[in-house]
Amino acid sequence: MTKSSTAPAPLLDSRALNRATLDRQLLLRRSPLSAEDAVGHLLGLQAQNTEPPYYALAARLDGFVPERLSRLMADRAAVRIVTLRSTIHTHTADDCLTLRPLVQAARERELTNFRTGLAGVDLGRLAAVARELVEAEPRTMAELREALSAEWPDADPGSLAVAARCTLPLVQVTPRGLWGRPGRVALTTAEHWLGRSAGPAPAPETVIPRYLAAFGPASVKDMQTWSGLTRLRDAFERLRPRLLTFRDAAGAELFDLPDAPRPDPDTPAPPRFLPEYDNLLLSHADRGRVVPPEYRGRARRGNQAYRTLLVDGFLAGVWKPEGAALVVEPFRELTKGEREEVAEEGVRMLAALHPGKSYDVRFGTVVPR
Repeated sequence: MTKSSTAPAPLLDSRALNRATLDRQLLLRRSPLSAEDAVGHLLGLQAQNTEPPYYALAARLDGFVPERLSRLMADRAAVRIVTLRSTIHTHTADDCLTLRPLVQAARERELTNFRTGLAGVDLGRLAAVARELVEAEPRTMAELREALSAEWPDADPGSLAVAARCTLPLVQVTPRGLWGRPGRVALTTAEHWLGRSAGPAPAPETVIPRYLAAFGPASVKDMQTWSGLTRLRDAFERLRPRLLTFRDAAGAELFDLPDAPRPDPDTPAPPRFLPEYDNLLLSHADRGRVVPPEYRGRARRGNQAYRTLLVDGFLAGVWKPEGAALVVEPFRELTKGEREEVAEEGVRMLAALHPGKSYDVRFGTVVPR
């Protein structure tokens, strides 16, 4: 009797994963999508600082100019809000009202770190008081601390403000986040700002296909890294009949949409300048599809992330503005052709974001390990 066997899932090496992910991240070629459609497709843009979302779209969209995202923000079609991984993201209005409920339980679990400062505080009442405050007028975190401390004088003021941010979906109102416009961080609820209520938290399996469309092929741990959620295995299992499976070089099971692009690993990948905290580098448990093993940990120092440079689709250096120059600090010696392509991409990016200004692209010395 012949023992039956199941053929192993097809292998996707780091280059195959790289090209598939770049294609879905709109980095293999520039996309004609609108800024709103791109932000939606990407499930939001990391936005601890105000400028990175603009640089992220300049690397991805054909003909992008900053006003396109600024207008979305001003028209309340996009907002800045704490969502995935407890970090600030720029989301479309629809995703703000979908993804924040998805991760709401995780935001509330953060409060276990502040339980000492919140002793005796009824979180339901705190949420109601904070909602009334920020919907009367947008408030800064300092103003929230002061107002909430008047209600709970024995609690830690900082913990009270954090509790308001965790229990309520607080968006940063404009002009914060508009290109070239200063603006303090002032907060109100998403429902008040957008004029409509959020629905119930979506089932994870309704979001998994969107994650795979933007970041796949990916493992369960990859999506958990991206979202900050845990225990997503059951949701993937419910979708298994509708998905393809692969494996990476380490043997991890990867899921993917049947009709998603998986380009030839030899497909050319042009240089790209990415902002600090770009989700391309933050949304997988194993970042080897973008970060070569020898450069692991080179894109950040402590909590500070650097602006990164991709060459041939992989992390190859960091960059920074310095006066009227864009300074590239590669991790290895670039070939003459690579340097020319990097310089051309740098000029194109700067022309899109800072039209009418003249910039030099300079190459610094190779950054030592």
